[in-house]
Amino acid sequence: MLLTFILLYLLITLLIGWWASQKVHSTADFVIAGKNLPTPILAAGLFATWFGSETVMGAPSSFIEGGLLGVMEDPFGAAMCLILVGLFYARPLYRLNILTFNDFYRMRFNRTAEIVSAIFMVPSYFGWIAAQLVALAIVMKSLVGLPIFYGILLCTIITVIYTYIGGMWAVSITDFVQTIMIVIGLAVLTFVMYQRVGGWNGIQSNVPDGFFRFLPHPGWKHWVEYLAAWMTIGLGSIPQQDIFQRVMSARSANIAVRAAIIGGLMYFTIGFMPLIIGLCGRILYPEMLQGDPQMILPQMVLAHGNLALQILFFGALLSAILSTTSGAMLAPATVLGENLIKPFLKNPSDKLMLSIMRLSVVAVAICSAIMANLNANIYDLVGDSSALSLVSLFVPLTAGLFWKRASSVGAVASILVGMLVWVFYEYIQPSELPSLVPGLIASILAMLIGSWFWKDESYATFVKTALHRENLS
Repeated sequence: MLLTFILLYLLITLLIGWWASQKVHSTADFVIAGKNLPTPILAAGLFATWFGSETVMGAPSSFIEGGLLGVMEDPFGAAMCLILVGLFYARPLYRLNILTFNDFYRMRFNRTAEIVSAIFMVPSYFGWIAAQLVALAIVMKSLVGLPIFYGILLCTIITVIYTYIGGMWAVSITDFVQTIMIVIGLAVLTFVMYQRVGGWNGIQSNVPDGFFRFLPHPGWKHWVEYLAAWMTIGLGSIPQQDIFQRVMSARSANIAVRAAIIGGLMYFTIGFMPLIIGLCGRILYPEMLQGDPQMILPQMVLAHGNLALQILFFGALLSAILSTTSGAMLAPATVLGENLIKPFLKNPSDKLMLSIMRLSVVAVAICSAIMANLNANIYDLVGDSSALSLVSLFVPLTAGLFWKRASSVGAVASILVGMLVWVFYEYIQPSELPSLVPGLIASILAMLIGSWFWKDESYATFVKTALHRENLS
């Protein structure tokens, strides 16, 4: 019965993608849903941007092992990211009437900054998508015993089909439907588990002292690690194409701002449900901790939940992962087509670009599936992808928007130097401190030095171009 429900759910997802494909007539429809999404659908989409495998499977295991300090990255950092986007980034970016973040780097700096940023942005998604594919494969293995390799292959094919045909329209509509499933499924399961464990008193009496500690222990090293956890997704995901595409899909700048803030608040509240479920499961069924900690929620529901709870939980789990995966596949495919292929074509038609972006979805999916088979740890895959964008793309974006003196040389230097320093401390000479910290510092210094010694008129040109585009829109 449970397997039948899951197959039916996947079929409905594909049908929604097919229905949404009827609205796709241009690259703008495919990439940003024709800039026609209302607040409820957009807020659900922004909430679903990262509410996937790490939130439902990775974060609970980190919470069980490390307490509240173990989940600063997600959900705290992820919620902060959406709120910051709404408060500071959504409105100025929406007014530019562009398709990708990398279009901004070209407008604000130059073509070199566009291409370099695109080269760094596209692979940053492979780990994120791979994490979702691994999670879906793990779920299929727990339900029907399907080997991980074939589970990854099956999940890749399903996600590619409805993303390929429907683009942002399919992603947005399925996100809205899947968000409803997520909220209902997790809310019911949280209530049931909370009652079984004996409420708040039952939880408090079964956790060690300091489990709910919010601030780090004294010492600069602890504070650096704490701030790094907040920044990984909190700042690192601001310059990501998936969130930008959703913001640009709004009907107006006000809707973009409002939806981002609502999405962040939703993430902060709903993101605590899997943590509570996992903690209650640890208290009630400690034997579950002997296996893969990422599997504690699925195994607990299968072993101790009735059919209704199983349907609600796995419906919510599939919804969370599919919604994240589809948007994450579309984002780098858009950048690949718009910023890395289109500049080398001579006056390509919109029809040709639409075909190129659809084929790019397939290419991104293949690369991500390969990475998924090489590393099956969800938390590591997600963390690496967010850190990569933080040390290379965050500083040029923020400086380009809010610092008039930021120059093209400073932007390119910031991307390259930040990345090189991060790679050095992450893979060549590992440090006790998080490698993204020296990477981010290096990115900031490169921007400051490059802009100070190599001034240009990029800001004045940018203002003229931005005003022109805003008038056109």
